[in-house]
Amino acid sequence: MNHTSPRLLVAQTGFLGDVVLTTPLLATLHRHLSPSSLTVMTTPQAKPLLDCHPVVNQVLVDAKHTEGQGLLGLWCMAQRLRRERFTLAVAPHKSFRTALLLLLAGIPRRIGFRQSPGWFLYHHTAIRDPHRHEVERILCIMRVFGLEPEDCDRQPQVAYGHEARGKAEALLHEGEIDGTAPLFVVCPGSVWATKRWTVDGFAEVVKKLHRDYGRVLLCGGPDDIPIAQQVHERSGQCGVNLVGRADLQTFMALVDRARLVISNDSAPMHVAVARHVPVVAIFCATTPSLGYGPYSDRAVVVEKKDLFCRPCGRHGSPTCPRGTDDCMRQVTVADVFAGIDTLIVNAETKRTPVALSVHG
Repeated sequence: MNHTSPRLLVAQTGFLGDVVLTTPLLATLHRHLSPSSLTVMTTPQAKPLLDCHPVVNQVLVDAKHTEGQGLLGLWCMAQRLRRERFTLAVAPHKSFRTALLLLLAGIPRRIGFRQSPGWFLYHHTAIRDPHRHEVERILCIMRVFGLEPEDCDRQPQVAYGHEARGKAEALLHEGEIDGTAPLFVVCPGSVWATKRWTVDGFAEVVKKLHRDYGRVLLCGGPDDIPIAQQVHERSGQCGVNLVGRADLQTFMALVDRARLVISNDSAPMHVAVARHVPVVAIFCATTPSLGYGPYSDRAVVVEKKDLFCRPCGRHGSPTCPRGTDDCMRQVTVADVFAGIDTLIVNAETKRTPVALSVHG
């Protein structure tokens, strides 16, 4: 395909982590197509991830779960897109709704994945390789333009502005954290309960980090407040609990101050990777083999690898199907600190870490 300086729309209305993992595609499209403008359509929650991205000219919000619901919401969003006069749309998000929305918007060239339920509504489709990491699966869409994932930009990237930097500095000042103490960011939340390591486990990690390693920030979104409060209380109120107080851009700025991030398999893990900060990723019900592990050579995965029931679903499950919570309970505090120490030693000796798998 050969399109000179298209008015480009990229449609990605998946979860926060999906949006972070789409950013290499944005950089690749910008470099390969030199669009006259690059707009991303995403969710209200994910918009801050892209507002300051260096190749994104505009972010449009598709509130598909609120005022954008149903046929009327779909039609109104399509008319909004039509007014933008896009000449090319690329849809890494595989939903039928996305394919239909781009058709109704009248965009003259539309590209999506063959695995999309709405594949027949696209002019060109590419095959996603299921055996790759999600970053590379998304980049498979560049096959339409003659590129393989190996030919593409593959580093996730998110950015923030001066206001977020100022908010982060204010929160650190409030917590009496200066620029000299080693700082660790701990993110105990996740949308899915079986992707969350135990409250007691996180509390012990926070307590030991605070005692032996440096200052600790508890971070997460508003939905993570109940979990974070429990972790904070059981740790003896060690660290500074900022859960629900830092928006996404401010969180990025806080992550930039961290020596490393400790997170469940969730969006903060991907944000840390996109900000080039080392991450200890705790995998409970899910596994990196699903393609959503930390896409970084400065990451350690901690997991109970030999459980036959893992993964119990692409996103885990609301509750443990076996009623044992083994994938959460059998990951120990010692396992997590083995990962933390590995990253600290590797940072000091400039070595590349390898994934740590925990065996019972």
